[in-house]
Amino acid sequence: MSAEHSSITSPKEHTSARPQQSLSSQIQNATGLDPACCYQCGKCSAGCPMANEMDLKTHQIIRLLQLDLDERLLASEAIWMCLTCETCTTRCPNQFDPAAVIDALREAALKKVPGRVPKRISAFHSAFLDQIRMHGRVFEFGLVASYKLRGGPLFADVESVPSMLSRGKLTFTPKKIEGIKALRRIFEQCATEKSK
Repeated sequence: MSAEHSSITSPKEHTSARPQQSLSSQIQNATGLDPACCYQCGKCSAGCPMANEMDLKTHQIIRLLQLDLDERLLASEAIWMCLTCETCTTRCPNQFDPAAVIDALREAALKKVPGRVPKRISAFHSAFLDQIRMHGRVFEFGLVASYKLRGGPLFADVESVPSMLSRGKLTFTPKKIEGIKALRRIFEQCATEKSK
């Protein structure tokens, strides 16, 4: 067999090797939204309340997705800073949904590069969900304590404690909702689905 023929794969080998789906395609499959629909007007970024805190603005996130620059996109903290307030979605003149895309990007990032979730954001999410699971609502004092112990900045915002106490925002005893058992079943179901 010649060298030319030896480098060609057999049909069986060729069909078994599937090309990996691009991140853009994954997001489109997950959301039903085609990132190519965004024509980069910037209205989403102009209205974003977190724009000044993000290293990439909303329209830049979508642009990186369009260009399949996955590494740059997933290395950014911007997708984790999004509040999902949906201001971007409301402002979009093309009926695109950047908030849904960013949410799907977070899901993809958790699967692809779970270690890149910023520690303070992961700590806050875990602390928040623990409060909801335990009480059915946010118990602010417990949330702050749990967040700080999980790696949040220990003494940041300490000057706001007296004001929060005086306004009743930091009570020392939690209040549970009536349907706490039903809520806990939802958490259990989600954990079961996630482990599949």
